[in-house]
Amino acid sequence: MSTELLAPLDLAFWHLESADHPMHLGALAHFAPPPSGDAATPASGDAATPASGDAATPACGSEEILALLASRASAIPRLRMRVRDVLLPVGGAAWTVDKDFDVRRHLRQVRLPAGDFAVSAATLAGELMERPLERGLPPWEMYLLTGGPGDPFAVLVKLHHALADGMRAVAIGAGIFDEIAGPLAARARKHGHRSGRSPAAVPPRSWLPGPWQVAGMARGRIEELGRAFGVGASLVGASLARAGRLDPRGAAALSAGSSGTRRLATSVLDLDEVHEVRRVAGGTANDVLLATVAGALRRWMTERGDALPPADPSALVPVSRRRPGGPPGSGNKLSAYLLDLPVTEPDPWARLYAVRDRMDRNKAAGPLRGAGAVAVLADQLPPLAHRFGAPLAGNAARMLFDLLATSVPLPRSALSLGGCPLREIYPMAPLARGQSLAVAMSTYGGRVHFGLVADGKALPDVDRLARAVEEELAALLELVR
Repeated sequence: MSTELLAPLDLAFWHLESADHPMHLGALAHFAPPPSGDAATPASGDAATPASGDAATPACGSEEILALLASRASAIPRLRMRVRDVLLPVGGAAWTVDKDFDVRRHLRQVRLPAGDFAVSAATLAGELMERPLERGLPPWEMYLLTGGPGDPFAVLVKLHHALADGMRAVAIGAGIFDEIAGPLAARARKHGHRSGRSPAAVPPRSWLPGPWQVAGMARGRIEELGRAFGVGASLVGASLARAGRLDPRGAAALSAGSSGTRRLATSVLDLDEVHEVRRVAGGTANDVLLATVAGALRRWMTERGDALPPADPSALVPVSRRRPGGPPGSGNKLSAYLLDLPVTEPDPWARLYAVRDRMDRNKAAGPLRGAGAVAVLADQLPPLAHRFGAPLAGNAARMLFDLLATSVPLPRSALSLGGCPLREIYPMAPLARGQSLAVAMSTYGGRVHFGLVADGKALPDVDRLARAVEEELAALLELVR
């Protein structure tokens, strides 16, 4: 078989999309410029697969980097897949190999104007995140952002959420880096030599189960339906409780009407400083980061003259359902916690303890329980329900949470592209209907990179919020030193 059915949750993301709410993930990666005087020519052989540890001349010229991206993206089987409708199950869709795949339709180069490269790259990235991906093609794009000679460069990657969750997106996107592309290409050449065909052309696993799987699937289905019933009950209860405390005066910017515009703001924290706070306060580094987001929101609201909300805004905190050490697999394996960010609490230390206690309660209940596990419920619905119920489900997001706050794991080793080191990488999450802010965080190179995606009209000053993130961590540090 050359097709693979979209899982229910993947199908939900596919149908939740609208012109004003594209459902793609993103990442903006900044790379150091080539050393002065180095030619932008790869060593020899395939530019996409430099030998591991080879001190080849950096290939950081724009034409060479574009060719490198094209070669490496073409070698990733998942990036050759597009979505098509199927007759059965009714309302379903499947991934199928795009027989007319042309990587040049997915890659573009944009030369930025003279000035602050980082600011220009973030501005353009926000604008590019506004644009939905073309649905008749494999749902991804890459943009090479360049400046003048000797300037750094950046790569913007967009992947539809139906294609991957955060962890799977990292596994796919990492294939462009030297440290991963080289070993993968060597293994692919070895595999291709033995099998007589290119690994990129190997079709995905069939979606038809073997007879030995049927009994296990039935047993698992019963367990999943039981979980879904519990999640559904929690979802209704949480929605009713939240409806009773919604106030149009509070967190007005976070609940503003959608304009379809996007702005990206970035912030960077020192990971050692995050752990310094954690060692004193207890909990996890993620607790510290979420408390930092809460404090930043309070600072930002106060400085812009907004009234603090009568109740704390609620954040959806995604949680992976993938097993540690297991294969990345395809599609989405997500649940989530709901976390009331203690914005109304004036004391930074009390905010941190409130976040820690609330997250501890979430973890004790587990990622498969509670209203935050709405993705688990979505995974139990039939395809036809997603096809026709997506608009209703999308509009209901406002009844559950005010913003998204997610952590996206990255490889711990140093990465490079064409010999040019990766310096910064900012993850970006999509905005659901009724939300104006999505906060994504990734740790790389001893620093935590924040990508704040905002509705451009609702939060035109999201850059100020990004600065407040750094100020809030500084305030927490003062309390522990």
